[in-house]
Amino acid sequence: MTDTTAVTTPVAEEDKVLPAVVYGLYLLGFTNGLTWIVGLIVAYVNRDSAGPINESHFTFAIRTFWLSIAWFLIGALLIFFGIPMLIVLVGLPMIIAGGLILGAVGLWFVARCVMGIYYLSRGEAYPRPRAWLI
Repeated sequence: MTDTTAVTTPVAEEDKVLPAVVYGLYLLGFTNGLTWIVGLIVAYVNRDSAGPINESHFTFAIRTFWLSIAWFLIGALLIFFGIPMLIVLVGLPMIIAGGLILGAVGLWFVARCVMGIYYLSRGEAYPRPRAWLI
């Protein structure tokens, strides 16, 4: 009689604390702004030495930061150049578009952090860390 039970090797579980700290610092950044930079530094410092799960979360967090900065600058520039152009009423659509972009970037940033926390709490790597969307 043969034994049909499979022998399973224990899977090394990665520590979830540092990616969770990065996501928490990012979300806390809406109150003071400084913790966004601290979270980015933590993600950069730990990305190379992390396992595959945490590496995907750190990559995702780093891309989230830089993409949000790029879109924030686009929205801010639209508002900045739209204000002086209000004299000829051309600036109003620019200001509205800039405000919509800034609002969308804020929601997008929070949604990405929440999705990162969701996958991290399940112990999974982020499935698409280099994607633009969520």
